[in-house]
This record gives sequence, C-alpha cells and structure tokens, in this order.
Amino acid sequence: MTAPAIYLIETGRTRPSLPTLEHIARRTGKPVEFFLAAPVGATDDLNARLVELEAMVADARYQEAIALGQSILDRGSSAFRLGRIRFLIGQAYLGSAQPERAATLLAEARAHFEAVNDGAMLAECIAAQAVLATRTQTSDAVYLAEMALSVLRALKPVPPPTEARLLEILAAAHFASHDHERAIATYEEAIAVGSAVSDLQGLARLYGAIGADYRSAGDGETAARYTQRSLAVLEVIRDRDVLAKCENDLALVLMAGGELAEARLHLDRSLQLCDDSNLRCGRSLVLLSLCELTMREGDLERAQELGSEALELAERLEEGATIAEAHVLLGRIADQRALPDEADKQFADAIRGFEALGLRERLLQCHGQYAEILERRGELARAYMHMKEALQASRPGLLRREQEQEQERVSSA
Repeated sequence: MTAPAIYLIETGRTRPSLPTLEHIARRTGKPVEFFLAAPVGATDDLNARLVELEAMVADARYQEAIALGQSILDRGSSAFRLGRIRFLIGQAYLGSAQPERAATLLAEARAHFEAVNDGAMLAECIAAQAVLATRTQTSDAVYLAEMALSVLRALKPVPPPTEARLLEILAAAHFASHDHERAIATYEEAIAVGSAVSDLQGLARLYGAIGADYRSAGDGETAARYTQRSLAVLEVIRDRDVLAKCENDLALVLMAGGELAEARLHLDRSLQLCDDSNLRCGRSLVLLSLCELTMREGDLERAQELGSEALELAERLEEGATIAEAHVLLGRIADQRALPDEADKQFADAIRGFEALGLRERLLQCHGQYAEILERRGELARAYMHMKEALQASRPGLLRREQEQEQERVSSA
C-alpha cells in the first residue's frame, strides 16, 4: 500500500476492498472492526439475524438458512462479518447436498478467516471443507481434516468438544478412503476426548458412526455391538433425534444378517421417534429402510407404497441423496414386479441424481446393481455398458488408458 493510496482512503475519496482493509488491519495491529462503521440501528438487527441464521443451520432448516443468509448478503453487511455469514450459508448448502455452492462459499470464508487470523473459525471452515471432500469422495478429505485439527490445536487452550468433533471428521475421512485401522484409532481418540468433558451426545454419535462403518465393511457382529453401545448412551440422555437414527442403523445391521422380524421392531420404533420429535429428514430414511425390509419379506405392493412415500417426502425436503436412493429401491421393486420400462426409468433417475451430487462410490454401486438386472434380462450389451461406467467411476482414466494400449498393440501388429 502506497502513502497516496492510504491518503485517498483516509479522506473518503476511495473505498478499500475487503482484502485491502484486512491488510491494513494486520499492519496496524487493529481489528477489522476498528475501521468499519455500520448504519445507526443496523448492528442490533444484523446480530439478531445472524443468531437466527445460526439457529436455522443448527436445526437443519437448510433452505430457510440459505434464503435468510442470502438476504443478509444482499442487504450489505460489515466486512468483518462476511466470513461468518458465508461460512453459515456454506454449511447450509453442505447440509442440503449442494456441494458446488458449498465449496465456493467455504473457500471464500476460509480466505477471510485466514486474512483476519481467526484460528477458531479457520479450523471450523477447513473442517467443513473436509466434510465436503468426504461426501464428494475427493482425495483431499484426510489432508483437510488433519489441517483443521492442526489449526485448532495451535489455539491455547484447545476446546475439547471441538477437538472431539474434528477427530470424528478425520475418522470419517479415513473410512471414506478405506483406511479402517486409522479410522478406528481416530474414533477411539475422539471418544476419549469427548468423554473427558462428559460429551455423552457426541460419544453416542461416535459409537453410532463406528457401527455404521463396520456395517458398510460387512462386519455385522461388530457393527451391532457399537450400535448397541450408542443406543445405551442415548437412552440415558434421551436424545430422540439421534436415537431414531441409531435404531434405523441397528435395523439395517439386523436386516443384513437376515433377522427381519427383529429389524422391523427397531424400524417401527425409529419411525415412532421420528414422529414424536417431528424429525422430517430422518423419517424419509426410515421409510426407505422399511421399504427395503418389506421388499425382502416379499410384499412388493406395500414396498412400492413405502418407497413412493419416501421419495415424495425427500423431494419435498429437497434431500438429493435420499431422492436418488429412493429411485434405486423403486427400480429394484419394478424389476421384481417384471416392469422393465419402469425399472429403467427409476435407475436412470438414480444415476442422474448420484452424478449431480458427485457421489462417485454410490454411483459405482448403482451402475453395478443395474448391470446385474440387465444381465438377468439377457440385455448383455447394456449390462456391459453399465459395468464399464462403474469401472470408470471407480478408477477414472483406466478405460481410456486400456483403449490407448489396445490401439498401440493394433498399430504395432
């Protein structure tokens, strides 16, 4: 910054950009707020709206949060609050499965917190980027989660609840990269940190996450053990929202082991908990689990009704991942009912949904399921096409390299 440039700002003949203002704040040792003035009466109103925005994100009212956050930005805000506003809107987009919009806002928020040297919020922002990377299955999830922990642990003192939560995010990133041993070790570390501050809700959530990951790894016995631990803790604190999710997770473990009657008891309880606590988002997932169970029991007509109800609720709540999962189940039901055209339509919708959300691993599985159905029908060419799509989704560039190698062999021959 040159002296003439500073003079123009001081005399009001030009207005500095946010990066320029943050640079001046760092060099003068003043907070950014020192250089900013809000209109008379605007500060209290803005603070109230920010509190409301935080509450909406915390309550998973993501669409309302996005609308409110955007209105705050449109009205204009003091520069020092922009980072937090963008972070909260980014969290809302992340929660509503809109990864591209979340990525842009979180990157802007991260740049802001780095510029103003706010370590606590910087750690939160990088952790949110790690969650986004885990959900979209990109390779930098572990790196980002470790960076967030490093930034947090540089604070004095380190807040234990936040550290436990960031360790949980790192563990989820390890599981997403199929490093189960490091994931379990990190989860256990998070449990130890959370226990130190009597964070029973966090402890229950961590046990539930371990159980879900063991279930996805095919270890039903260990999955059931950890999920039962989670349920035991939740019974003590009576957290109905998380308890409903754990009941659903345990039912999925039992279902995978063929214990259908026991699974139905837990799903019925999960659905009741959703109704008691008005948990709309959780209800759509429980309906999908009931749809799967009913299909396994052979009642395809009732399974169709449950799947359609889950899809309608998920569409109303704009739950992208749940919408795609509902289409997969409805496609499988249509296949069992010998309705090939309907099955094709449902799987096409599911594939488009997973592609739009960037869920590569789930997209791979969907292509594989559809390929098996097409193979049973005798449509081998289409089955082969979807198996190639699954392979391409799991290892981008592999098929192209194989084709190039094949062309080289032909040329050399």
